[in-house]
Amino acid sequence: MTKIITITILFICSLMSAQNVKLTVAVSGLKNDTGIVKVGLYNSDGTFLKTTYKSLASEIKDNKAVVTFENLPAGEYAISTYHDENINGKLDRNSMGMPIEEYAASNNAKGFMGPPLYSDAKFNVTKDSKVEIAF
Repeated sequence: MTKIITITILFICSLMSAQNVKLTVAVSGLKNDTGIVKVGLYNSDGTFLKTTYKSLASEIKDNKAVVTFENLPAGEYAISTYHDENINGKLDRNSMGMPIEEYAASNNAKGFMGPPLYSDAKFNVTKDSKVEIAF
C-alpha cells in the first residue's frame, strides 16, 4: 500500500512539473552591439507594457541577443523588448514621448498612434518554445 501511495504521489508531481515550460526569445536585427537588450514577459492585458510578469536582459553579440525564461506555467503571454543602448534601464523617449531606442513586440505587433496592443502580441505556450523577434 505504501508503494502505491508513493508511486501515485510521484506521478502527480511529475504531471505538475510537466506544466512548466521554457520559453526562449531570440532577438535579431539590432543596429549595433552597444548596450543590452531588455525583454519583458507579460501574462495579461491589464499589465501589458506596465508591469512585467518576468524580465531578463542580455548582452548583444553580432546584432543578436537571446534570453530564456525557465519554469513558466503553460499559458498565454506577450513579449515587449527594447535595445537599451545606454544601459540606463529604461526605454528612452524624445520630448514628445516617442521612443528613441529600438523596440519590438511578439507577433511583430505594431501600435497605431501608440504602443502595440496585448491582443496583437499575445501567444500561447503549451510546451518548450522559441519566439523570434526582429527589429
